[in-house]
This record gives sequence, C-alpha cells and structure tokens, in this order.
Amino acid sequence: MLKVRAGDLDKMGLLFERYHRELFGYLYHMSGRPDVSEDIVQTVFYRMLKYRHTFTGEGAFRSWMYHLARNVLVDTAQKNKRLAYHHDLVEYAEKIGDGTAADEPLQKEQDLATLQDALASLSPEYREVLVLSRFQELKYEEIARILDTTEGAVKVRVHRAMNELKKIYLKIEQ
Repeated sequence: MLKVRAGDLDKMGLLFERYHRELFGYLYHMSGRPDVSEDIVQTVFYRMLKYRHTFTGEGAFRSWMYHLARNVLVDTAQKNKRLAYHHDLVEYAEKIGDGTAADEPLQKEQDLATLQDALASLSPEYREVLVLSRFQELKYEEIARILDTTEGAVKVRVHRAMNELKKIYLKIEQ
C-alpha cells in the first residue's frame, strides 16, 4: 500500500488479488448478502485508491482496509435505511462436528439453521466482533485498531457476544 500511496497504482491490482476474497468474507458475514458484499468490496478498493494518502504505514494494512470496509458498510446501511441480514452458513458445515451417525447430515443441517438464526439475532456490534475474530481470524489487537478501541474492550465484547450467541442458540434449539 505504501507503493500505491507513492504513486505506483499498478500495485493496487496486487492488493485486490490478495485481499478481495478476505474482504468479501467479512462483508458477507456482516450483511449476509453476496450482491451487496461484492458491491461494497468494489467501493472499498475505490476508497483505498481515493484515500491512499491517509495510509501512514504505521499500523497493519489489513486493519486500515477493514476500517475502510466498516465505514463503507455503515454508509451502505444508512443509505438503504436498513441492511437486512440474511446468511447461508452451508459453507461452514465442516466447522460443526465430525460425527459418524447415520443422521449426521440432517443434524448438521439443523445445527447450521439454528446457528444461522442465532447469528442473525445478534446485534450488529456483537456479530461484527464474532465475524472478525472467529470467521476472519483476526487478532484482538487488529480488531481493536479496526474498531478504534482497546484490545481489552474487544476481548470483553467477544466474550459477551459468545455468551449472547450461546443463549440465543440454546433458546432457538428448544
């Protein structure tokens, strides 16, 4: 990004190739809508180019990128008044157990549906920290820079989000 900032705009294509899938994953988990997520990815890379002078190189590029993405997501949600959350967790089926029971596929599908409903019921703030920490696998330090808060505050938020997700999941499962 420092080279892009210095005027080597050809490096922007390399950044896009390296990070667009990761960024799409974050935005998809936050909005649950692939079409909106793809549009936001394009907008984020446009803003990276437009605001390249704001990248100082002091922090990690990923933190700066996620911070921009978060701002674009908020702008999009405000523009659309309410960005309805809808998520298809089928791609994460392998993360739920590896049992060998005959009814395993059906149980996995039911567990995914319950998890999908629970995740959709979380507040956007809790969903965001879970997406960043669990799905995007960012370190708490990076998440703190993205959210412009302390690492301790992120840990607390993740803990509370996990507890809330568990409570909602168990309530739905009953």
